[in-house]
Amino acid sequence: MDFSLTTLFVNPVGSALASADSTQDLTAGQLGVFLPDYTIATAGNIAAEKYFYVAQGRENTYLQGSKRSDRVSGSLNAGVSNVIEWYKVAGSAVASVQITEIDAFDVKAGEDVTVTLRAHSSYIDTLHFNGFTKSVTVPAVCLACGDDPCASIDVDTLIDAIIAKFAQATVGAGGINADNKTFLDLFDFERVGTGVTAKLRIHGKPLTKYGVPCDIAAEPHEYDRMWFRAWAHKGADTTADFLVEDQCNVISNTADIQEAGYATGTSEEIAQLEANFYSYQAGYLKHLYRNAGYNQNFESQVVAGTSYDTYYVKFTDLEASGMNWDSRLSLDSTIIIAVEAGSAEATALEAILFAALGTVTADNTVYTTTTTTTV
Repeated sequence: MDFSLTTLFVNPVGSALASADSTQDLTAGQLGVFLPDYTIATAGNIAAEKYFYVAQGRENTYLQGSKRSDRVSGSLNAGVSNVIEWYKVAGSAVASVQITEIDAFDVKAGEDVTVTLRAHSSYIDTLHFNGFTKSVTVPAVCLACGDDPCASIDVDTLIDAIIAKFAQATVGAGGINADNKTFLDLFDFERVGTGVTAKLRIHGKPLTKYGVPCDIAAEPHEYDRMWFRAWAHKGADTTADFLVEDQCNVISNTADIQEAGYATGTSEEIAQLEANFYSYQAGYLKHLYRNAGYNQNFESQVVAGTSYDTYYVKFTDLEASGMNWDSRLSLDSTIIIAVEAGSAEATALEAILFAALGTVTADNTVYTTTTTTTV
C-alpha cells in the first residue's frame, strides 16, 4: 500500500471558480485552477501547458499563503504525464437498498413453508450474533383447480400468507418487547406478478441515521449499510445449526436484484475528509483538538445537507525521473476536489479537468429513490 500526500479542496456552495490571474488574489475559500505562470487555466488553454495546479484562498493567511496542490501534468497536457489515475465519484444523498426476490416454490399442498431472513449491518451485528435472524412459517394451499389429488399450489395465496405473517410478527405479537427490532422495522414486502410466476419481493429499508457527537476529533461519520440473506425451506423453523440448516430443504429460487450501497459525497463525509486531511495542508497548528479554540487554522467550507461530486487525481512528483523509484516504494500525491453536485461550478471544473486529464464518467450510480412501491 502506498502513501499519498493528499490535499482536499472543497468549493464553497455557490462560489464561482476564480477568474483573477494570481493566487494572491484568491478570497477566502475561493477555488481556482492555475497554469505555470500563475494565470487562470481554462478549458481552452490548459492543454498547451506542461502542467497545472489547484489553489484555494484561506481565511487565516498569517504565516501561510494560499492552499495549493503540487504540479499535475495530464495525458493531454504538453508535458510528460505524471498522473497515475483520476476518477470522479458522483454525489448521491440516497443509498441504494437491497432488493431480493424469492420464486419458483417447489412444495406440495399442505406442506409447511418457512421463509428466513438474516439482516446484517454494523449495529445489527453488534446486537445479534450472526445478524438479525427470524423466520415465519405458513402452509402451502392447494390451487382451486379441481385436481384430486392436488397437483399444484396456489402461489399467490402462499406469498400473500407469507407477507401477512411477516406483518403479524410486530411489536406486541407474542409479547415482543417494544424496544426490539421487528421485520417491518427492517423490510418491506410485496408480491410481484400472479400465478406460478409470482414472486415475493423483499426490500431492505434505509438505515436510521446515527447520532453525530459534537467533537471534531471523534471521527463521527460512519459508513454503514443493511444487507440481508433470504431463503425458503420446507418444514417448520427449528433450532438446528444455522450453518447446516441454510443448506437443507431449500425449495425456491432466491435472487438479489439490487445490492445495498452507500450514500456518496454527503456533507458528513466531506466534513470528515476535511478533518482527516487537515494536517497535510495546514501551515502550522496541525493537530485538531476537542476545544475548538485551539483550532484556529481549521477551515470548513462544507454546507450541511449538500451533496458533493468529488474528483480524485493521483500523481507522482513531476521530477520523479530523478528519484530512486521502484514498485516497493511508492510516493505520490492526491488531489480531492469536492464541488456541489450538479452545480454550474461542477460543470466549469469538469470542462477544465477534462481538457487536461481526459474525459471520465462517475464510478458510481446515483440513486434518487431507495425502493419501489411496496404493500
